[in-house]
Amino acid sequence: MSSTTPPGSDSDGTETPSDSSSAASSSSAALDPLTALLREVEGTSDPASADSATASQNPNLPPPPGDTKGKRRKKARTPKPRWLKITALVLALLLLLPTISFTNAMITTENLSFAERGAEWMRDNHLGGVLNTVESWWLSKNQPKEGGEPDRAIDVPRNADAGPTTTVKSIAPHLPAPQNVQVPEGVTPVANEGVWQPVGPLVGGAQTMYTTQVRPDSVHTSILDGLVWIDPKLVNFEVFPGTEEPGGKWAKPSQVPMDRRLSLIAAFNGGFRMDDAKGGFYMDGVTQRPLRDGAASFVTYSNGTATVGQWGRDVTMTPEVTAVRQNLDLIIDNGGGPPNPGGVPAATAAPGALVPGLVDNVDGKWGATFGNKVYAWRSAVGVTADGAIVYGYGDGLSSLSLANLMLRAGCVRAMQLDINTVWTTFNFYNSTRFLDPSSVEGTKLLPESFKSANRYLSSDARDFVGIFARTL
Repeated sequence: MSSTTPPGSDSDGTETPSDSSSAASSSSAALDPLTALLREVEGTSDPASADSATASQNPNLPPPPGDTKGKRRKKARTPKPRWLKITALVLALLLLLPTISFTNAMITTENLSFAERGAEWMRDNHLGGVLNTVESWWLSKNQPKEGGEPDRAIDVPRNADAGPTTTVKSIAPHLPAPQNVQVPEGVTPVANEGVWQPVGPLVGGAQTMYTTQVRPDSVHTSILDGLVWIDPKLVNFEVFPGTEEPGGKWAKPSQVPMDRRLSLIAAFNGGFRMDDAKGGFYMDGVTQRPLRDGAASFVTYSNGTATVGQWGRDVTMTPEVTAVRQNLDLIIDNGGGPPNPGGVPAATAAPGALVPGLVDNVDGKWGATFGNKVYAWRSAVGVTADGAIVYGYGDGLSSLSLANLMLRAGCVRAMQLDINTVWTTFNFYNSTRFLDPSSVEGTKLLPESFKSANRYLSSDARDFVGIFARTL
């Protein structure tokens, strides 16, 4: 009986192509779940698209995607843990907030360089300690030169009135001219050193201001520091707020307004940032920071006079007080009593003396930014026995040598103001065209001081004191 060959097969039992295709199909259907999943991740579930060489070497792995030979197979991405994503988001937010704050400070702060804005931002964001450490380290490595002679002459700025002069029939009441300033022991004075020179306009036929320059001590003999003596009987003192210090909103601008500039004769810087001043600020009926009893205070009155004293002892709040700018503690003190503001009424004031503890900066009364023993740019304001106001500033000064400078200038009470080369300023002002306020320009007392001679003619970040000629 002859056998019948099944359709689709050879007589010798060899499987036909159709049977091979069917076997492949069944083989695909029989893939284990892991291999099928891997093939799905790789982008293909069709074994026919696999690279034949790879499949023959390792048939248990899914083929690489596509038919292109030699193309590297994509690796499956492992999902990142949720905690890692949350951590990254939190860090991004933490970095974003200070970045926005820093950027805002860089573009909005008035009248400051990029470095100054960065320093102010650090102090505003609780990084003042870091900045103080860096500044103290830098200054300790860059102390002023010892010995030598000044590399410039003492040039006295003379601001004569621009315009016609009038004959004065009688001289207005005024304080006697100051006595010359003693040079440090062992120092041979240069031309005009310690000699008061008249500067600024006459008011009522009397001289409003005198200025001189002098070496700070017998060690830093190449440095000339500046002093200005101001008669409160002939000028008005007025405190102006800055855009940043003392903070708050004020009706008064942060610069000398145009309609006041023809009477502006000088201006000088205020004190520390209020966070560091260890005192308060009051102006025009508003207390921006609470006034501290015992604090060194520069006080102005409604009659335009001013004085320096210890708050609660020499000066107190009265209806006549227009502004109080406090800063640390006194550096020169006469124990209280006269002088009275503007020398009225006349009285005999006790002589001033260095405040005990000044050398060692007891309880940080005189600031912590540089340390009181570091020589740097510093400034101060004081009052003489007859009520004149004296401003002093310059390089190569410690708290002690600053106090000695003011003592030599005749002060019986004095307080430190701001320090650092970028914050200490005394400028004289004068118009260059008769009766044109827009022509008013500044002249620095010390030519090497950092800030512009026209500081305070545009908005400034810090509070300051303007000095105006009286109208008699």
